[in-house]
Amino acid sequence: MSKKKILITGSNGLLGQKLVLLLANQSDIHLIATARGKNRLPFTEGYEYLEMDITNPEQVAEIIEQVKPNAIIHTAAMTNVDQCEFEKDLCWAMNVKAVEYLTEACEKHDIYLCHLSTDFVFDGKAGLYSEEAQPSPVSYYGWTKYAAEEVVKRSKCRWSIARTVLVYGIVSDMSRSNIILWVKKSLEEGKNIKVVTDQFRTPTLAEDLAKGCWLMTDKEAEGVFHISGKDFLTPYEMAIKTADFFHLDKSLISEADSSNFTQPAKRPPRTGFILDKAIAELGYNPVSFEEGIAVVAEQTKEND
Repeated sequence: MSKKKILITGSNGLLGQKLVLLLANQSDIHLIATARGKNRLPFTEGYEYLEMDITNPEQVAEIIEQVKPNAIIHTAAMTNVDQCEFEKDLCWAMNVKAVEYLTEACEKHDIYLCHLSTDFVFDGKAGLYSEEAQPSPVSYYGWTKYAAEEVVKRSKCRWSIARTVLVYGIVSDMSRSNIILWVKKSLEEGKNIKVVTDQFRTPTLAEDLAKGCWLMTDKEAEGVFHISGKDFLTPYEMAIKTADFFHLDKSLISEADSSNFTQPAKRPPRTGFILDKAIAELGYNPVSFEEGIAVVAEQTKEND
């Protein structure tokens, strides 16, 4: 049986790393991990690594021509929502133009594309959202991700879009923080923290998102799928659950609303997803937020 060739973009990022961990060394998969610059994964067995800058059309065309994968899971993007407000040209190049280059290559070589998107395509007035809900972004980042979805939908390749929400988890070199690590560290240091109560999300463990993307890609499912955690929580509730899990002092956590924080980009207040379609059609089954904290805690120990 010939192996299925899977190419991942953004393999140095959080989701990219989790996908490589999930798919490397699987006997029926030939895995090609790509990112800009050097490979930052701590292991090199079970997959091939190629440098690919998604904003360079010649390089994208050349690598995909060379590899001819059966499927591409496109995780690379500019995701710092505030930075996107200041660096609009770079954001457009990474989040929209890159998707044009990828869809062109997928059309040319008949490649299935699984494209990552976000709850930030919605205005957050009416969450929880189903796949049929009408996008209406409130930030430049959100607009670029919506524009990218439209590029994918108009393309002639076989495609799916995985929208997700507030992804948390840890990368091998611990270079990224997330709400769990931030709360844990702050409380361990005895710091008072303010956490918002007027934003709602369904936070997503990075491992669950990787599994969801793989379920879509393995089945070559087509259309839009909502892939997130199942618990609808405010960041304040996430912080309390984190404190409880690590037996830390909850009295250091105080409630705030988002007007207390000045951020360049607007955030949608209530997002979060209805997962019925992903559960029914893909067999997607995410962990609870408490189970997610346990996964992160275990990985933090392993990296110490």
